[in-house]
Amino acid sequence: MPQNKSLLSDVLACSFCEDKLPLAPRPVLQFSHHAQILIAGQAPGRKAHDKGIPFADASGDRLRQWMGLDESQFYNASRIAILPMGFCFPGTGSSGDLPPRPECAETWHASLLAALHHVELTLVIGRYAMAYHLPDFNGSVTDAVKNWQAYWPDYLPLPHPSPRNQRWLKQNPWFEREVLPLLKQRVAEILN
Repeated sequence: MPQNKSLLSDVLACSFCEDKLPLAPRPVLQFSHHAQILIAGQAPGRKAHDKGIPFADASGDRLRQWMGLDESQFYNASRIAILPMGFCFPGTGSSGDLPPRPECAETWHASLLAALHHVELTLVIGRYAMAYHLPDFNGSVTDAVKNWQAYWPDYLPLPHPSPRNQRWLKQNPWFEREVLPLLKQRVAEILN
């Protein structure tokens, strides 16, 4: 356990890309080597950065709903790890947040993932996480999510739960109808 605490302390103190961020570095993640579910996302948004809590925004509300969890269950680090591709808020562009900084994955992900010995399900959220975690990812989030059964039950590619993604959800009603009930069931099986 001391190695894991040291690793997490090192990540939380990281400032490798300080000069490339719009705000001071503030790595936002949730980690315990006991975690049974891994949420592999993009990068914290501004609200998550300000609070220092992953998914502390409307995206988190929707993700918790998709998983069938309340906040206390979701933020139980001994059960759920949250490792975004970028740990710090990357800034805002013309159509939303900028892509996650690559330094986090390059520097920390291999060590963090190697320390997760109990993960039974990895939720892979968005294009950047899919490119890292899904070896056959072709660049299309929709294709990966439509092909979810190829990864199940160990991985589940998900669209981003952002309110900005409402159009995608309306264009793909099968996702809420077919995938989300199975996700809730799998999460309940793992955590109970």
